[in-house]
Amino acid sequence: MLQSLTELMPGDFVPGHLVGMGAMVFIAALLQGIGGLGFAMVSAPLAVLFFPEMAPGPLLVLGAGLALLGLLRDFDAVDWPSVTTLMAGRAGGTLLAGATLAALPTNAFSIVFALLILAGVGLSFAGWKVRASHPNMAIAGLASGLMGTITSSGAPPFAIVMQYVPPRQMRATISCVFFAGAILSLLMLAYVDRFTLPQLWLGILLFPLMLGGFFVSGRFHRYFSPRGVRLLLLTMSGLGALGILARTVVP
Repeated sequence: MLQSLTELMPGDFVPGHLVGMGAMVFIAALLQGIGGLGFAMVSAPLAVLFFPEMAPGPLLVLGAGLALLGLLRDFDAVDWPSVTTLMAGRAGGTLLAGATLAALPTNAFSIVFALLILAGVGLSFAGWKVRASHPNMAIAGLASGLMGTITSSGAPPFAIVMQYVPPRQMRATISCVFFAGAILSLLMLAYVDRFTLPQLWLGILLFPLMLGGFFVSGRFHRYFSPRGVRLLLLTMSGLGALGILARTVVP
């Protein structure tokens, strides 16, 4: 395991690199625990800028674990018909993402990554209001599958389409879809050679930091405004995506 991780990360900076990744994962999980979503929206842009070996595979491993925690906490509130519709769309989006990943060169992949993140942030800031109908949920699932597989951040479409669903039901339903969807995305990434065993080990290695952030968030939840945390998440995601575009486009 350690030899695999050494090959995956820059050899001269392994200790500091691990500390940086651990801090990012802890803070992103903490913010999701406080605000209800945003783990990948915060960590995915930062990972591409500073820890490219984490995006998207290891982040999806961590996101699956975080989604499972949320699902177990609110399991009795899951809306199973909505899960079926959302997952049908997510499966289609994952297949489309697999074709995209197999065809795009590295620079184009980074640009698509950043543009999808910015699109999600823009839609979230705009407060686009849609009804949680089954056709709309299928479309949201398709968009989430595409974004989640390519960028590891598939939250914005679900947050938009289900924003008027009762909070506990929304959290439970989305957690269920995120858990199953992350597994599906990881399988697709492995199929197109974008997810390897060292990346799996890296995600597992950082699991304690994700768990720590999630459980610590319970102590601070009542002290933070959900709206303030949401704005912080979106701002960090947008700035990170702009940084990715600048690094990719500017020589």
